[in-house]
Amino acid sequence: MAELRESCGIVGAIGRDDDVSRKIWLSLLALQHRGQEACGIYTFDGQRFYHKKQLGLTGNVEQFDGLCGGIGIGHVRYSTVGQPADRDAFADPQKIEEFAQPYFIDRPKRGIALCHNGNLVNFPQLCNELRSNGTFLSATCDAEVMLKILANELSDSGNLEKAVRNCMAEFEGAYSVVALTGNGELVAFRDPHGFRPLCLGENEDFVMFASESVALDINGIRNYSYVGPGELVIVRENGQPVRKQLIQQSRLARCMFEYVYFSRPDSRIDGRDVYSVRIKLGRNLARAYKTHSDVIVPVPDTARPAAEGISHETGIPVLEGLIKNRYIARTFIMPLQEGRENAVRLKLNAVRAVVQGKNVLLVDDSIVRGTTMRKIVNLLKEAGANRVEVWVTCPPIKSPCFYGIDMATHTELIASNRSVEEIREAVGADQLCYQTIEGLLDAIGFSREETCLACLTGEYPTTLAQRIANEMRGKPHNQSVRYWETVQ
Repeated sequence: MAELRESCGIVGAIGRDDDVSRKIWLSLLALQHRGQEACGIYTFDGQRFYHKKQLGLTGNVEQFDGLCGGIGIGHVRYSTVGQPADRDAFADPQKIEEFAQPYFIDRPKRGIALCHNGNLVNFPQLCNELRSNGTFLSATCDAEVMLKILANELSDSGNLEKAVRNCMAEFEGAYSVVALTGNGELVAFRDPHGFRPLCLGENEDFVMFASESVALDINGIRNYSYVGPGELVIVRENGQPVRKQLIQQSRLARCMFEYVYFSRPDSRIDGRDVYSVRIKLGRNLARAYKTHSDVIVPVPDTARPAAEGISHETGIPVLEGLIKNRYIARTFIMPLQEGRENAVRLKLNAVRAVVQGKNVLLVDDSIVRGTTMRKIVNLLKEAGANRVEVWVTCPPIKSPCFYGIDMATHTELIASNRSVEEIREAVGADQLCYQTIEGLLDAIGFSREETCLACLTGEYPTTLAQRIANEMRGKPHNQSVRYWETVQ
């Protein structure tokens, strides 16, 4: 079993002209923070499909010229398992086809293209079932498995609603899906727990789905709502109105990490303004802890709103004590630990004039493995900081994520078996203060019953994920393999 998974950014669009590919391209640029390893677009002109995929960043619009049609889907990816695509893949079109989404199958409905954001916990089992029935799998990604199961269900029933209902019964995990059929249908559906976000926007002659509202904003769409957990939405090319249907209901489990870190601060997710959530995360920290720092320094960029919230409560100024190199990708989503560690100094530099001789309150959104935080604290102290306190807007991350965030085993998480004091010593901070779970939920505005806190509590909203986590905790484990690939 090859080791590739992704939690990514998706877009689906349908309009009255052939400008859809450009609108999708703009949306992928807005979602570039969700994945920088590969991108792809599929379109349909009423007669045939067109597509273009490439490794790396989304690039110039000219690279996607020739994608005709008024309906299409797009995807940006990062892998969360094993090795990323190697340099040789850039010269091998077949490897690019296998690595990058969307994926395509030529049946039924004259063909289907599909991409998704999330992760199926039961991916290995579904692979085994497909292969035992004679289905060939060329890629190493759960999106291909989802596509082929959807195609099988559609072939059997001929009905989209029934096919999606049957898929939801088979899939365990997180998935926000957009698909495109050769009958001119744009399809979107979201898992019954609502782990990953999915927005729906429309104007007079254009409908778009996207992982975050910023992808709609960039196309001038201000009227948007959301695809609900367990909901199916179908838009047809012939101008019929958007049709929504609730397929399956489960306990809600929206991912708290989308609000804390992953989404852009100018996005709205399920009715919550991400920037406002992060401001309140900072305020709640300041109400829970005391500091005698001279200056607040956020880790750019996701911690800036929280630093502002702390400043509002304490009166301590926020200054740019760390400067980010804009041409370096986000270290957290770099798939190799070596890449994450080497990228810190390339990505960040301390401003000596801001921190020298000062007591610094360093604000970050989370501490996952601890390696990045240790290097940032060292940067500040090397620049002359007298004292470095670390405040973290997310509570300690103790358990792996099975739903699409790149935290796959207990042993790679610094908080899984260490106390706060032990973590403070490991990262070199003079003081370490974490957000409380109550402060987190208060800032997001959803109840504990509506939010996935599995990585904080070890309590998972799906059965297989809970079983795997329980069985694997404390066992020796090959960190190049994800938990759900080893427990069947």
